[in-house]
Amino acid sequence: MDGGEQYNPRTVEEVFRDFKGRRAGLIKALTTDVEEFYQRCDPEKENLCLYGFPSEQWEVNLPAEEVPPELPEPALGINFARDGMQEKDWLSLVAVHSDAWLLSVAFYFGARFGFDRADRRKLFNMINDLPTIFEVVSGTAKKQSKDKSSMSNHSSTKSKSNSKVVIMVTQRGSESQPKYSRPQPKDEDEDGLDEDDEQGETLCGACGENYASDEFWICCDICEIWFHGKCVKITPARAEHIKQYKCPSCSSNKRTRP
Repeated sequence: MDGGEQYNPRTVEEVFRDFKGRRAGLIKALTTDVEEFYQRCDPEKENLCLYGFPSEQWEVNLPAEEVPPELPEPALGINFARDGMQEKDWLSLVAVHSDAWLLSVAFYFGARFGFDRADRRKLFNMINDLPTIFEVVSGTAKKQSKDKSSMSNHSSTKSKSNSKVVIMVTQRGSESQPKYSRPQPKDEDEDGLDEDDEQGETLCGACGENYASDEFWICCDICEIWFHGKCVKITPARAEHIKQYKCPSCSSNKRTRP
């Protein structure tokens, strides 16, 4: 597979960057690209593995032929259980194995390049600050994000409109107001929080990362979870024409399988 000889991260920061890239690719496969991922995992084929790459791409392929492989290998044969389980359960199972694989790859690099106890602790803490793939796929990360947002600003949740797509578009260094913005609390002085504080507590329901002021976000009208536009493949121009936005998870809940 990728990376072994051509790409060898040697510092804690480089290993973490490698981890984040592979993680983003795996999350894409199991959330926004789930239909394509489902089709590629044909149970009639041989043992297949799900790979995530540092470039934030993913691939379903046969395992490496060499033994031992250059890098730890993902779970083998994920395609065999595809039609024997509920889709949500199958995706969650693949997500759990993907989390284990990501950790094994990260600490493989750590062992290979002699990370000491302090480096290993630093790497683990950086990884542990991110939601796991399982938490993102199963919706646990969304629930945590939603609960945190509700605790920080309950009045904002009550004032959110269910009849429109709510879009958050901000530009760093610009004084102009976005055309669509996140509803502000009714009494900011009472809660002691401004809009930036609330947004700082928001996590993307797809990648699990924090709000950034220079990114386009969109909120699902069904589950009321916020997403980076790039994570759910929605641009500001496209969002202008959406009357009711449904995130990939809410859309897939109505999809039936033969």
